[in-house]
Amino acid sequence: MALARLEHYRDVIGGAELEELKRLASGLEGTRMAHVNSTSVGGGVAEILHRMVPLLGELGIAAKWEVIKGGDDFFNVTKLFHNALHGKAELITDDMYRVFLDYNRRNAQELDFSGCDCVFIHDPQPICLVEKRGEGHARWVWRCHIDISAPHPELWGFLRPYVERYDGAVISSPGFSQQLAVPQYLIPPSIDPLADKNRDLSADFIEGVFDRYRIDRTRPIVTQISRFDRFKDPLGLVDAFLAVRRKIDCQLVLAGGGATDDPEGLAVLEEVKQRAGADPDIHILHLPPGADLEINALVRGSTVIVQNSIKEGFGLTVSEAMWKSKPVISRPVGGITQQVINDITGQLVHSTEGLAFAIRSLLANPDKAAQLGKNARQYVRHNFLITRHLRRYLLVMLALRHPGRSEIYL
Repeated sequence: MALARLEHYRDVIGGAELEELKRLASGLEGTRMAHVNSTSVGGGVAEILHRMVPLLGELGIAAKWEVIKGGDDFFNVTKLFHNALHGKAELITDDMYRVFLDYNRRNAQELDFSGCDCVFIHDPQPICLVEKRGEGHARWVWRCHIDISAPHPELWGFLRPYVERYDGAVISSPGFSQQLAVPQYLIPPSIDPLADKNRDLSADFIEGVFDRYRIDRTRPIVTQISRFDRFKDPLGLVDAFLAVRRKIDCQLVLAGGGATDDPEGLAVLEEVKQRAGADPDIHILHLPPGADLEINALVRGSTVIVQNSIKEGFGLTVSEAMWKSKPVISRPVGGITQQVINDITGQLVHSTEGLAFAIRSLLANPDKAAQLGKNARQYVRHNFLITRHLRRYLLVMLALRHPGRSEIYL
């Protein structure tokens, strides 16, 4: 599907918001912007940049997107760093720091930011690229998508001096903020309502996807869409499902793919398969990159969506399900607390037992589930669409042009 243009969003957000975007961008026309992250496929960051960069271009901002290179040794280290920044106890060795720095410096030699006005570095993997900031006049921003509210102290002590060399840091949720010597900006991630993963689908297409995977739509379906990651706790969801099925006939779908910067995914997938055994009501789908239409259909055809994360950055799969008017059950972690308002836009639980109870409750009360889904769609429309995300990027860029100013007149 061809990428949507700004005008295509008019029917979703209205003309006034669209004109506001153009007005904000008029003060930035000609700005040269670079985004850098660690993968072009898999995960929310890559999905956002795939849609965001062309839209920035439409607004007169010359945006480019670079992806750093790394071997298995680098991505094994950065996955461990990812877990440690979420608060997991990890043993981090001097050799790991050496590998991390070595790859950052190799990438720094290959990337050129000398013509840029603004550089956004996404997440910890390429954080040391800020060492290149002296080569030009660009403003540098560290865009952190993960929960760093309680990071591994030693690792944060290593990374923090790099963060404070930036002109500012962008976080996804208020709870992720740290005491820093640079300004911090709040920008939640977003979904694109016109992308294949979120656009409307025909009933026949949805039915065809479920038929292909031999999932019975005449019985309730509980679904989690996510990478196979221990922080998503798919094993806990399997346990909750088995408890629910003792009282309600239903099925479980665990669907997701991998990311090139996540080497643990296949190991977690095998753990989930072992826990599920040969149960015919548990469908484990390891989807390839580009399976967005299938993911869209699986969510639209499900009865209840679960995001059982025990740690989370923002959790865009929650927004994606809410946009499709689906009742979502999740844990109150990371950015999920910005999306799910308990008993209004979804339900929050604190344990596997609580998850099982909530699933049973929504399966037994379809009217309540439908109202939660209706509320959820409107909440996403007002807060977590890519046009709102774009607006906040423009505001940060304007703020960077006027450091120290509390008011900016366009």
